[in-house]
Amino acid sequence: MHCPFCQAEDTKVIDSRLVAEGDQIRRRRECVSCGERFTTFETAELVIPRVIKSDGTRQPFDENKLRHGMLHALQKRPVSMDRIDAALNHILHKLRATGEREVKSRLIGELVMAELKQLDSVAYVRFASVYRDFQDVDAFRAEIDNLRDAGQGMGDA
Repeated sequence: MHCPFCQAEDTKVIDSRLVAEGDQIRRRRECVSCGERFTTFETAELVIPRVIKSDGTRQPFDENKLRHGMLHALQKRPVSMDRIDAALNHILHKLRATGEREVKSRLIGELVMAELKQLDSVAYVRFASVYRDFQDVDAFRAEIDNLRDAGQGMGDA
């Protein structure tokens, strides 16, 4: 870390402590050249990858778009906001954990469907019908049958 006073490259840490409920480290530093002291704050940089759309275009990840899609599928369903927020955080965690700079939108859709399947089977079928572009009632029936076969009864909440 460069000294902000004399621009020397050599500084030493004289004190470190956790702040912001453990999300940040406060470091007290001293310049080896001029002896001035200063404080720095260190936080983890958690990057959400960019999204590669099905048409090949790339765009920044939009958490609001993700939230809106899930809330739309869960509309009028008996699922608490706490559970929805936990599902959203789980998806964000998985996206960060990929370590990739870019992910295909298909991966995000699959992560959403997995979370919705756990939250509410009706919301899952709603989302899947749009995401997988169901063309007729037989596609709905097949998905519902898959849920039943997997033990995910349609009365989930």
